[in-house]
Amino acid sequence: MAGSWDGSYDPGSQSDDSHHFERLHIEPLYDAFVCPLTKQVMRDPVTLENGQTFEREAIEKWFKECRESGRRLVCPLTQKELKSADLNPSIALRNTIEEWTTRNEAAQLDMARRSLNMNSSEDDVLLSLRFIQRICQKNRSNKHVVRNADLIPMIVDMLKSSSRKVRCKALETLLAVVEEDEDNKAILAEGDTVRTIVKFLSHEQSKEREEAVSLLYELSKSEALCEKIGSINGAILILVGMTSSKSENISTVEKADKTLENLEKCENNVRQMAENGRLQPLLTQILEGPPETKLSMAAYLGDLVLNNDVKVHVAKTVGESLINIMKSGNMQSREAALKALNQISSFDASSKVLIEAGILPPLVRDLFTVGQLPMRLKEVSATILSNVVNSGYDVDSIPIGPDHQTLVSEDNVHNLLHLISNTGPPIECKLLQVLVGLTNSPTTVLNVVAAIKSSGATISLVQFIEVPQKDLRMASIKLLQNLSPHMGQELADALRGTVGQLSSLIRVISENTGISEEQAAAAGLLAELPERDLGLTRQMLDEGAFQLIISRVVKIKQGDIRGTRFVTPFLEGLVRVLARVTFVLSDEPDAVSLCREYGLAALFVDLLQTNGIDNVQMVSAAALENLSLESKNLTRLPEMPPPGVCATIFPCFSKQAVITGLCRVHRGTCSLKESFCLLEGRAVHKLVALLDHTNAKVVEAALAALSTLLDDGVDIEQGVSVLCEAEGIKPILDVLLEKQTENLRRRAVWVVERLLRNDDIAYEVSVDQNVSTALVDAFHHADYRTRQIAERALKHVDKIPNFSGIFPNMG
Repeated sequence: MAGSWDGSYDPGSQSDDSHHFERLHIEPLYDAFVCPLTKQVMRDPVTLENGQTFEREAIEKWFKECRESGRRLVCPLTQKELKSADLNPSIALRNTIEEWTTRNEAAQLDMARRSLNMNSSEDDVLLSLRFIQRICQKNRSNKHVVRNADLIPMIVDMLKSSSRKVRCKALETLLAVVEEDEDNKAILAEGDTVRTIVKFLSHEQSKEREEAVSLLYELSKSEALCEKIGSINGAILILVGMTSSKSENISTVEKADKTLENLEKCENNVRQMAENGRLQPLLTQILEGPPETKLSMAAYLGDLVLNNDVKVHVAKTVGESLINIMKSGNMQSREAALKALNQISSFDASSKVLIEAGILPPLVRDLFTVGQLPMRLKEVSATILSNVVNSGYDVDSIPIGPDHQTLVSEDNVHNLLHLISNTGPPIECKLLQVLVGLTNSPTTVLNVVAAIKSSGATISLVQFIEVPQKDLRMASIKLLQNLSPHMGQELADALRGTVGQLSSLIRVISENTGISEEQAAAAGLLAELPERDLGLTRQMLDEGAFQLIISRVVKIKQGDIRGTRFVTPFLEGLVRVLARVTFVLSDEPDAVSLCREYGLAALFVDLLQTNGIDNVQMVSAAALENLSLESKNLTRLPEMPPPGVCATIFPCFSKQAVITGLCRVHRGTCSLKESFCLLEGRAVHKLVALLDHTNAKVVEAALAALSTLLDDGVDIEQGVSVLCEAEGIKPILDVLLEKQTENLRRRAVWVVERLLRNDDIAYEVSVDQNVSTALVDAFHHADYRTRQIAERALKHVDKIPNFSGIFPNMG
């Protein structure tokens, strides 16, 4: 049977084929139809001068080979020389062959038709498909014959075959049937055929995928079918994936890419491509499409969820075009452009691209001009402005009005504050975020502070702390936190002078819902308020704020609260707020009671070991300094027993009473809990360890706390002994030698002078040229008070005579 399908007409097997054809009523093959050279049925027969007939292409090739080899022209059949190479078309024979071929192919086509079913053998089905493929490739008119014979649905059915070879050949045959034939494509697209073809794209067998892509590519050339292909769930997603695949062969990737290019004719497909990561067609439509298309594509872009890298690409490609639409389009177009710009601007790098494309001036104009935009679009504009301002770009370098005004010019900040007071919560929130962005930058924060002060808006901003909308409240707290280093007293006065705001801040901090950005900001705001504001501290004591803060700090230290990115700033803020209670110990008995009841001294000692969080260590050391300064006032001095009768009469027989268990430094009964004495709880050792810290501010705070053991009113000699026992003398001298900051040198000189009052230490230091040099340097170059102290220190080591009197005596 194979001889009937494979297109071979070898005369050697002709008798067998003829017998087979006769059984199937196929006309016999005549010798005159076969070219002597190719042994194939001729398509364009030509006759030589001697009457022999050949296929035109074959005889022309024969003549060419004769000329190239220098041989004379001879007839390949008779080997006799020819006078000329003229070829005469055998029109009658050609017509006869064509008629025979038509009748023969019709019979073979009928046989193929009968073989295309699931009951036929795999070989018969494959032979049938090959035959249909061959006749369609040979002559376009045969595609019409295949269509009229209703073979297309039958070939489609073969896609469901269990044989992979049959499925692949069916896909290949369908491509030959529909190639450059719109009618056949329309028939193929009926029903679920296209969906079936798409399913082959996800097959593991690459051959089936390749054939399916080739067929879809051909179908996609028909504009009528583009929408149908795109409407099939997953089709565009898979094709987009194939274009970026590194495992597919190059031809398949190219076909998938070309298919997608054809599918771009349909707007819905363009949207799907954008949704699945192929954005360029949508961006091209925004740049080059007609107005209606630009509008719809910009609107769709605003609804897409884009990753950050894509946002940058989009901003560079269509940012300027969208800004132009926003500036000059009708309201519908402007809305679409604003929504797209809102989406793009949500990433810092893409926001910077938009700023350079000129988005700020029209954006600010739309916000500040009454009636320019409806309120819902003003909210979008405010969101975009918030995004671009918070991108880190130096907006103060962008002129947005006459006379080189910028966004932080006083009038513009006043306009922002006015809008905040006269709009609804959604816009208020975004505009507050704009101010947050402006106050994040050290180059613009002072302008904003000045404008807020000149407008008297402080109390209005503080009142937002109480609003129920969480986003709005958080934006206001973050803004106030940024302002607090520059207008802390004004904010403290506002919080003290109004009802509820301070309580609201404390309530935010005490929420037991993990650690949020809002809580970290609230703690940061309270931390920046003047630490010596007694009225604010008293109010916090009255409201139980410190007890709540202690609870949160302890939970964080115990690991009950962890795993959020805001835990570090939250803990830093809480510790700073807690430390403020140590600044009012001498004026506020309740503060002393609180520290005793909750063991604050021990908590701060424990916090000294919060490695990696410098601010917590620094503030804890500063708090311990304040607590330790009160120790001499809080220590319980012993009551001496009255002398006996004999001692009264005979004083020479009296003996000084000895009381044991007293604090060496404070000369009374001390404890870390009751009198905040640093000798307890290994506080001295932990503070000494911090003298080696890389952060100069931590070192300064630790040294200040240790210096309280050498302060006036305590036993300085014993204080020196305590430092010796804690191996603190060398680290203190090293601080003096390193001279990291002026404040640190000033503190170190003071401590070293106290240490040098001990003769043994003075003797050892006198032979250390480095320490002497450091003291001499301080004596020459430090401030007046430090130079006085350095002079006394140099006297202790005999570097300056005691009668020098360079500086007047100090009390």
